[in-house]
Amino acid sequence: MSTQDLVPSPVGPVDVEQAEAALVERYPRLVRIAYLVLPPALGRNRRVLTAHALVQRSLPRRRVPAPAVPGPRRDEDAVDPGYAYVRGEVLRQALVAGLPLRRLALPRRAQFPPLLPHVWGLRLFPRVGGADELTLDQRLSRLSGPGRAAYVLRGLERQGDPEVLRVLAAAGVEDPAAALAEADAVDAVDAPGAAEGRDAPEGPAPDAFRVGGQGAPRRPGSPAGATAAGARAASDGGARGDRSDRVGEQAGPGRAGGRSGDDGSGRGRGRGDERAGADGGSVPPGGGAASGRPPGPTGGGPTTGNPPGPAGADAAVGRPSGSSRAGSAPGLPRRLSGAALLESDEFDPCALQARPTDLMRRRQHARAAFVAVVALVVCGTLLGLPGDGWGRNGAAAPSYARNPAAEAALDPGAVKRVDPAVWPGSTRQDFSVWPARGGLTGDSALLRRALAVWARPGGSVRSSATPGTPVGPPMGPPQLLFAGRVDAMRVVLFHDGLRAVRYAEPVEGTAGAALDFARTDAADAVGSAALVVSRAAGNVRYLTAPWVRETAVRDLLAPARAPRPLARDADGVTDPVPGPARGGTCTRWNALRVRDGSGTRLLADLGELAPARLLWGPPAAPVDATGTEAREAWARTACQLAEVRGHGVRSVNAWRFARQPLPGGAGHGTWVCTRAETWRGTGSRVLAQFLVPSPGVPAALAARSEGSPACGVRDPRVLAGVLWQAPDGGWFVLAAGSPDFRSLEVSGGVKGRSAGPLLAVRATAGARADLNGTLDDGTRRTALR
Repeated sequence: MSTQDLVPSPVGPVDVEQAEAALVERYPRLVRIAYLVLPPALGRNRRVLTAHALVQRSLPRRRVPAPAVPGPRRDEDAVDPGYAYVRGEVLRQALVAGLPLRRLALPRRAQFPPLLPHVWGLRLFPRVGGADELTLDQRLSRLSGPGRAAYVLRGLERQGDPEVLRVLAAAGVEDPAAALAEADAVDAVDAPGAAEGRDAPEGPAPDAFRVGGQGAPRRPGSPAGATAAGARAASDGGARGDRSDRVGEQAGPGRAGGRSGDDGSGRGRGRGDERAGADGGSVPPGGGAASGRPPGPTGGGPTTGNPPGPAGADAAVGRPSGSSRAGSAPGLPRRLSGAALLESDEFDPCALQARPTDLMRRRQHARAAFVAVVALVVCGTLLGLPGDGWGRNGAAAPSYARNPAAEAALDPGAVKRVDPAVWPGSTRQDFSVWPARGGLTGDSALLRRALAVWARPGGSVRSSATPGTPVGPPMGPPQLLFAGRVDAMRVVLFHDGLRAVRYAEPVEGTAGAALDFARTDAADAVGSAALVVSRAAGNVRYLTAPWVRETAVRDLLAPARAPRPLARDADGVTDPVPGPARGGTCTRWNALRVRDGSGTRLLADLGELAPARLLWGPPAAPVDATGTEAREAWARTACQLAEVRGHGVRSVNAWRFARQPLPGGAGHGTWVCTRAETWRGTGSRVLAQFLVPSPGVPAALAARSEGSPACGVRDPRVLAGVLWQAPDGGWFVLAAGSPDFRSLEVSGGVKGRSAGPLLAVRATAGARADLNGTLDDGTRRTALR
C-alpha cells in the first residue's frame, strides 16, 4: 500500500464519513501503530490511553480536497484513501507526543496526557509477551520517534522504502532517510549469528530477517529503497510474478491477504479468521499465501526435501515454507523476526489487562482532596459574605483559640452587669461600680460582635490603643459599662479591671467598625469620672460616672469666662463638646468640668478614652486647676498640651517654680513647670515654660524632657533658661531654678555666674550657652533637656 500524495490524495478527496469508516474498520491496527510509535518512556498505561486518544482524534474536520488534476493511478495506490489519511494523522500526533516539552515553545495538544479515554482506579496494559517481545521493545525504546515509525511502517504495514519515506515526510518528519537508517540498524541486529551471539555470515542477510520481507538492510552508498528482491525471486523459482516485490502484493490492511487476527508468530489465535491467498481464495492460518507466494503442495505444509516446521512462522517473516534459520537444528522452534513480533499480544493495546493503582497512595490523595475541597468551601463561604464580612461575629477575624476561658470571655450572657444601687454603698468609687447603662444593654448580637472583635479584630477594623496598653482579648468576662446608640453609631464600653475598651459600629452599613483601648488601672473616683463615648465632626461626647452631679464646659484660654453648663441624658451621656483645635493656631481648648460630692474637677481631652485631670501646685501637694491663679496660668500654657496628646496621660500638673525680675525694669517673668503623668507610670513628659509679664502672650517653651523625674514628687527640682530680648533691644540669657539651687553658672557662648536660683547675663542674638547649677547639698545639676 502506498501513501504517496496523501494530502491531497491522488485517488480522490477524503470526507469525514469515509475516514470514520476506515477508522472503525481498522481501529485495532491504528491503535497498535500509535502504541508502537509512542515513546516507551511514557509508561505502558499512558501509552495505551494515549494511543486510543490519538486514533480517536484523527478524523478530519472537513472534506479533504483532491488536486485539480489527479496524478496517474498506481497499483500501490489501491489502499483506501480514508485509511491512508487517518494513519497519517495518527503517525503525526504520535510523533508530536514524543517531543519533549520546552520552556519557550508552545505545547501541543498531543504532548499532554489525554482527557479521554480516562480510567479511574485502574492501570491498563497489554498482555505480557516472551523474551523476543521484550528484546524488541528494548530495541525500539532506543530509537527516536521517526525511527520507530519507519520500523512500524515496514514491519506492520509491509511498506517498501520509497513508501516509508513518503509517509514519514507527510507526517512531518524532517529527515525521513535518517529514520529509515535507524530502522535498518534494528534489522541488522536480527541477522543470523547476531541474535545468537555468533558472527553474521558474509554477504547480505537472508530475507527471513528483513522486516516484512523487503530485503536486507541498505549498505552504505546504496540507493534508498534498494532490496534483495531479485535474489529472492530467483530462489523462489519464479513463484511470484513481476510485482512479487511490490508492497501491494503483501499482507496488510485494506488488501486481500491482510492479517488481522494472528499474533505475529505465524500461529492462529483461534479467532476463526482466515487469510486470503494471492488468488483471492482463503487459506487456513499458517499457509504460505501470506507472503505473496502460492502454498505448498499440501496446502501450506512443508515442501519436499525440507524438514517439517511451523509453516505459519515462515510465512509471517516472508521466507519459503519450511526454510530454517542458519545454524538451527531441524524440528526446533525458530526465533521470530521483529516484523512478526510487531503483531504479537505484547504490542496490542486493544487486548488489555487491568490492575489497581497504588491503593495506599490513592487513599491519601483522596483524603487530601477532601480536605482541600472542604477548605475551599469554607473560604468561599467567608469571602461570599455580604459587605465586609459581617456575619455572626461581625468584623471579627477567624477564630484562633478554643478553650473554656476564652469561650466564656466571648459569651455575651456572661458579661458582668453592675446594679445601679451598688455604687452609693460601695467603699470604693471607680469603674468597678459603674452600672450598665444604655438602651442596647440587652442586645446580645451587638455584644457578641463587640466581644468577638475585641478578641479577634479583623483587617477592616480601625483600632487604636494608648501607649503601654495591651490589646489582647479579655482574661475573662468583662464588665459592661454602656451599650447604646450615640449619634450614628452603636457604641459598647467594657472594662476588665486594666483597660477601658470602646467598640463602635455604624447603625447603617457594614463598614467603619472601630476598637479603642485605654489603660485605666488604679483609677480613683476622679480618674473614673468620665469616659469618651463618641467623637464625630470635631465634637466629643462623654459618659460620666453615676456620682457626677454636674457637668460644664470651660475654655482654658478664657479664664475670666464663666463655664457653660453641659446637659446629659438619662444614661449620663453629655451633649457634644467642641474638641481642642488640632494643628494651626490654638484658639480654644475646651475642658470638661465635673462636680461630685467632694469638689470640682477639670478634665481635658487628649485624644484618648479617659480624659486627663488638670492640676496646679507643687508636686507634693497639687490641687485641681479651678482657682484663679491656676486658670490664669493654664490660659497661657494650655496650648502646650498638644505636646502630650495621645501618650496615655493620666494627669497634668503645672506649678510655678520661680519668679524673676527682668533686666531694665521690664517687670517680672514667671517660670512654670508642667509634668504629664501616664497611666503606665513611665514615659512622663516634662515641659519648662517662661511667661513674660504681658498676660496675653502665650508661654515660651524653654525646655522639654521625656522620662525625667524632674518636676515630680520624686525629684521636684528643675532648672531651665531662655534667650530673652529686653524692650530696649538688648539680649539676655535668663535662667531660673527651683528654690533648692544655691548658684547658677552659664558657659560657652555666654559666660556668667550668679548666687541663688536666678541668673541674667547680657548676650547677643543667637547666642548659645551651657547652663549648670549647684544645689544646697553641693550636687551639680544641668538644665532640663
